[in-house]
Amino acid sequence: MAARLKQHYLKTVVPALKKEFGYNNVMAVPKLEKVSINIGLGEATQNAKLMDGAVNELAQIAGQKPVVTKARKSIAAFKLRENMSIGCMVTLRGDRMYEFLDRLVNVALPRVRDFRGVSSKSFDGRGNYTLGIRDQLIFPEIDYAKVEKTKGMNVSITTTAKTDAEGLALLRHLGMPFRQ
Repeated sequence: MAARLKQHYLKTVVPALKKEFGYNNVMAVPKLEKVSINIGLGEATQNAKLMDGAVNELAQIAGQKPVVTKARKSIAAFKLRENMSIGCMVTLRGDRMYEFLDRLVNVALPRVRDFRGVSSKSFDGRGNYTLGIRDQLIFPEIDYAKVEKTKGMNVSITTTAKTDAEGLALLRHLGMPFRQ
């Protein structure tokens, strides 16, 4: 059973984008490549126990084990040594990616306080979109009682779109709630 959002993409989004941009070939239609979720924890330099919580929470949200990212070089001003753990990230592809995006759009984002939609200005010029989330509690998988500290995260959605307009159209058809 393929992900719900993937079936929606194949049945309704592809024909809509073909009509909107005049693609002749189905392979020219932009599609999702991957979703990367990153939690940067600068405070982990002082308190190493924060990393474990971040790794567990990211694993619950994404459904797969994250990679711990390490510092590439020492920076004395930040009290940072080379190879210190300073964050974690996970890259989702295939059905897991569609499942995550489905949950993000339909469950997590509507739970944000005073939510009016996400900015349509966060595209990088090549059709990829990045979204900052202030705290991890908007995801229903996270148990509120077990959270020591709220952690923000960056969600980067990489598409095969060539321009921002194509990327925007793709994400809008997939249900991303953009501000008007």
